[in-house]
Amino acid sequence: MLELIGSGLFTLWLEIAGLQVKPLDALEALAWQSSPGLVLAPDPNPAGTTTVQQYFKDLVTAKLVAGNMMQSQGIWIQSGPILMANHEGTIPIPAASLTKIATSLVSLTTLGADHKFQTLVSATGPIKNGVLEGNLVITGGGDPLFVIQEAVTLGNMLNQMGIKQVKGNLIITGNFAMNFQRNPTLAGQFLKQTLNSATWSRDIKLYYSTMPKGTPKPQLTITGKVELATQTVPESNLLIRHYSLPLKQLINEMNVFSNNEMAEMLAEAVGGATVVQSKAAKLARVPESEIQLINGSGLGVENRISPRAVCAMLMILQREAVANNMTLADLFPTSGFDHRGTVHARHLPNATVMKTGTLRDVSALAGVVPTRDRGLVWFAIINRGPFVGAFRTEQDKLLQNLVKQLQVPESVPPAIAPHAENKALPQLGEAQRNEVVHKG
Repeated sequence: MLELIGSGLFTLWLEIAGLQVKPLDALEALAWQSSPGLVLAPDPNPAGTTTVQQYFKDLVTAKLVAGNMMQSQGIWIQSGPILMANHEGTIPIPAASLTKIATSLVSLTTLGADHKFQTLVSATGPIKNGVLEGNLVITGGGDPLFVIQEAVTLGNMLNQMGIKQVKGNLIITGNFAMNFQRNPTLAGQFLKQTLNSATWSRDIKLYYSTMPKGTPKPQLTITGKVELATQTVPESNLLIRHYSLPLKQLINEMNVFSNNEMAEMLAEAVGGATVVQSKAAKLARVPESEIQLINGSGLGVENRISPRAVCAMLMILQREAVANNMTLADLFPTSGFDHRGTVHARHLPNATVMKTGTLRDVSALAGVVPTRDRGLVWFAIINRGPFVGAFRTEQDKLLQNLVKQLQVPESVPPAIAPHAENKALPQLGEAQRNEVVHKG
């Protein structure tokens, strides 16, 4: 306990929960108990317990779960260091896309909020009279949001450099994906098509229409075919260094749309699912047995996380966000601020920062909700069963009922208020993220 206070995490909990309690006074007033990852006190206020009890009654009444299914439903509700409700909260169960919370945490702490992935564009021959007499080489650096708009601007940059035709092949090497297609051959074919507006499909034209008016249409013909580099690429001249959006924006886009391909690429960037699992458990101070992952996205019931571990990871993410001049709301969808992605059609209290998770028989919701009487309340709700849509409705009702008892705050607490610049739509295809290195 003394180690926790000394680390500052205990004080952080009190501050972000909005509790006006000094640590030593809290120690004297409450009976504390230690657990492997968190130090929690039981809650003298019955609001959390009674709300969860009613929630389970409603599930049974609606015939969404039977008595023998209660063990497959997990809930953990916590305010600062105070445990408000717990049902099977330390048992790892299929958590679907709540897995992306672990991926977000480990990628943020490993790579840094402003990290940018690089995609390199090189040539294996000279450029003469607008013709590259050699191959065009794309070296992927793991950018999870290299989409059509990025390719359009890249093609325009090559045109501006005087390249109109490539006599050789389009060589793909490294970790390259385009429009969430992670098969490098298919991604390369898509890139080749996008670089030449004469071959655009209807979908490419639709994405292009979202770009600023007057954006040129690239005209780069590649005579050869798309090839994967199975051996070292011959010495080439680096032409362009393309930078991705900053990692903090990539994480937000991944979570807003719960994009599985982005999650897989971010997990790969830090070493894969095993590394994410180990580092997330260490950062959250929970046993590694409570975070069991086979990938970074949550696809598959083999990804199992305890509700307690979910809340612990969210709290550490909040701490890391603040250290980077952000809040958790800058990394996850937030009700009342985001109107796209998974928050759409949910009926959550205002300013609830959340992450959803859905599989065929899993419905999960986790995040933090502001209240007047208890400050920030962290929650994780994981349901098993086939009634995914109905579970979502009941999850929303649980949070609404909890906030009704704890009262709505007068304003959104600064601790989780999103920054407008981070909630703005990402500027895809920005020319300034293409750095010309060599003009041939």
